[in-house]
Amino acid sequence: MKKFFLAVLVLLTVGSIHAQRGWEAGGLVGVSHYFGDLNSNFRLTDPGKAFAVAARFNFNERVCLRFSGNYGEVSAYDSDSDNLFEQARNLSFQSPLLEANAQFEFNFLPYFHGSSNEFFTPYVLAGLSTVYYNPMTEYNGDLVELRELGTEGQFKGEEYRTTALAINYGIGLKFDINYYWSVNLELSGRRMNSDYLDDVSTVYADKGDIEQINGELAAILSDRSIPIDGVDTALLTEPGRQRGNSSTNDSFAYLRVGLMYYFGELKCPGYGSRK
Repeated sequence: MKKFFLAVLVLLTVGSIHAQRGWEAGGLVGVSHYFGDLNSNFRLTDPGKAFAVAARFNFNERVCLRFSGNYGEVSAYDSDSDNLFEQARNLSFQSPLLEANAQFEFNFLPYFHGSSNEFFTPYVLAGLSTVYYNPMTEYNGDLVELRELGTEGQFKGEEYRTTALAINYGIGLKFDINYYWSVNLELSGRRMNSDYLDDVSTVYADKGDIEQINGELAAILSDRSIPIDGVDTALLTEPGRQRGNSSTNDSFAYLRVGLMYYFGELKCPGYGSRK
């Protein structure tokens, strides 16, 4: 990451006599995927919707700075897992994602809007995001917000936050339709500084204590285990037993396609020279 940003600074400083500067704006659509305690084997069976609006400033033909607002939906179910212990744990969640994002992009090839030769390039990206999330689960046909229930024994007022920072990274391909419009194909990931996107992180707490602190529903949703052949469910859910893996934070990813409109112009020697 440090090397990436150093390379960006060098390229911004050096620039180019043929530098293409200017703003682009547009949107992206696609799917989002979650990876964490309820999807530890990287299943791709529960994609969610993903949308974004974005603005990108081209410093030159190699380096861009992009700002975007993103919306996504993620979910996961232990019932989809091949792991017997996870099946017995039987937890599930879904959450919206609202994200404000800033990132640098580096084009592997010189990229000039409208050029007949340099009209496409693969690129890499890296940056930072602020993410809002709110894990919920379905119970008796209703969606229940989990944070305030303290399902891992959190006291009232000590629940995890529903905003987190995230490092974003990815790869993409951009190519022109014409001088003004371009298409972007992008796969990008987010590594959060929180392990509670799915409401699962540490160990089982005593259900009696949870009920006393946060009520009967909280106790029920803290332990939704079911009998599975070959698994001692009672032992699995004893207080202090592992419910999640707090050593690894949650992450999610987007696979999206976007359409961008270019507002800028080529610097001297001019647009015609790049044909």
